[in-house]
Amino acid sequence: MILQALYKFAQREGLDAFLDFEPKRISWIVCVGADGSFIPPVRDVRQDTRPLERRSKGKPKMGGVFKFVPRQAERAGTKAPACFFVDNVKYVFGRPIGEGAFSEEEGREKSDWFRQRVQECADATGDEGALAVAKLLHGVAAGGISVALPGDCKSNEQFAFVFAPDVDMFVHERPAVRQYWMQLRRGQETDQPIYQCLVTGEPISTPPLFPFIDKVPGAPKSISLVAFNKPAFESYGWAGNENAPVSRRAAELCSNALNRLLDPAYPDPANPEQALPERHLRLSADTAVCYWAADGGGDAFCDVLGGLLQANPERVAELYRSIWRGRRIGIEDQTAFYALTLTGQQGRAIVRDWFETTVANVSRNLAAYFGDLDVVRNAHSKGETDDGFPLPMGLLLESLAPQGDREQIPAPLISQVVRTALQGTQFPFSLVERCVQRARAETGLGNQKGLKGFSARRRADARAALLKAVLNRRKRFHRETTRYKEVQRSMDPLNTSEGYLLGGLIAVLECVQQAALGKDVKATIVDRYFSGASATPKVVFVRLLKNARHHISKARDGDQAGRVFRLEKLIDTLADRFDPKRNGFPAHLDLEQQGLFVLGYHQMRHWLGMGKEARARWETDHRDAPPAYLWSKQS
Repeated sequence: MILQALYKFAQREGLDAFLDFEPKRISWIVCVGADGSFIPPVRDVRQDTRPLERRSKGKPKMGGVFKFVPRQAERAGTKAPACFFVDNVKYVFGRPIGEGAFSEEEGREKSDWFRQRVQECADATGDEGALAVAKLLHGVAAGGISVALPGDCKSNEQFAFVFAPDVDMFVHERPAVRQYWMQLRRGQETDQPIYQCLVTGEPISTPPLFPFIDKVPGAPKSISLVAFNKPAFESYGWAGNENAPVSRRAAELCSNALNRLLDPAYPDPANPEQALPERHLRLSADTAVCYWAADGGGDAFCDVLGGLLQANPERVAELYRSIWRGRRIGIEDQTAFYALTLTGQQGRAIVRDWFETTVANVSRNLAAYFGDLDVVRNAHSKGETDDGFPLPMGLLLESLAPQGDREQIPAPLISQVVRTALQGTQFPFSLVERCVQRARAETGLGNQKGLKGFSARRRADARAALLKAVLNRRKRFHRETTRYKEVQRSMDPLNTSEGYLLGGLIAVLECVQQAALGKDVKATIVDRYFSGASATPKVVFVRLLKNARHHISKARDGDQAGRVFRLEKLIDTLADRFDPKRNGFPAHLDLEQQGLFVLGYHQMRHWLGMGKEARARWETDHRDAPPAYLWSKQS
């Protein structure tokens, strides 16, 4: 099913228009005269890049002009074949450059292979351009012609030839040369069909190797999606790709589709100077999700999907705002939608996840996803508010790893989060444990000043959003077995879950300590006791409440007497829920309640830090809150 969807996508995108050709950067151009002479200099076109080239980080990488060149075979070992008319300097001129330098004899052998392919074309077609290039290469090999190569040429940069009378046409683009190349590739196929193609159903001869794919995250070089490089992968006596027979055309179209999906700026077949819209999202160093629609009706949604997941308002505009606010949007398109998550490992592309649905379902699922993640924040970038755009998936993943290094997050877990967002399923419950562990390790960091403290608060906001989403969705899927109340966007005074109340209580106790000792306390009670309080509250909170009385007594004589008075009432209200007559503080909290503890602390800290206007709005929306929460009435 994956290959069939990729095959159809390649046809729809026009990637079969030049099936025998592929887009490559040409960095250097060698001009050849009609008599086979070299017309200096070798032209450097590495700066002539497409205007719409996109890169995820840094400046655009300058590397040459994009052209559709004869499809190049994958190379392995020292006996790798030469390509047709376009190749690197090692094959074109037999020159060793940089690392992996070879002997003079090996250089002659490589250049002989390249020259032989050019000569065969020239003999078969009689094309003037091909004959001129062949004559030039023979002159270079014989030492009669010298081609001065630039000093900054790299070993992997591609050389191409231009026949002087053509001016703006490469030799491999000349009609006779093109036709020869296409016929040559057709001649590689036999007329003895033995197998049936798994993609098209057509009869085929011995299945070819599946073409390699570029830019798979985590892969140091091009790798294949379909490969049988060990006997353990084979069965029923079939050898190699006989285990999954796919015709050459279908395999190349599928690889074209994957190359197009994984490239941030794949050239448009109709106009190589322009780039096709991006259709993938990089999740980590070794994982990416590719997505596309079955026909053009879903392209508009796919154009903004990456921005939706990355919370990029500039790319999403009104469509994004509609989904973010959870409103029904004007996309009821029943076009099929596909998502494929890939990881590059061990010389092959690993399919982490695959599913298909409709554009309409994805839009609704994303609305629910953003709604579940919506939570108040304690850190805001410039211009952001609590009603701003949701946190990007990159930050959500960073909040689960030490120092925000998302590369430490397992690829299967990342793919599950993406599936949840697009398909509306449950979040993996293992996220709760990761969030709690990172909260225990980083909660105190949010009190630091500067960028380090701000980054820690941003990650804390992301963890709170994830915990709220995981627990609320788990509640909806398992209403009979879960005993906690769904968490609201902001602090809920009527939420009686033990973990939520205790998280709020430690936030209030921290605030009292800061009022008594000042904000420059070296280690707050949260720094010291957050981990123990969230796991075994009975051991910790009795001691914390005793210390709180001393802090309250000290702070009553200061300039925060009114605030401390309100905090004391709030402590009494929260602690009364754990009166000894009601079994007191629990001895321990299970994982769900520990997650609620983190949420209670997060939302109470936000509530305690509200300004006058925000608090007035909150009290208007929570008129049924206990008196201790209605501070305006206590003035």
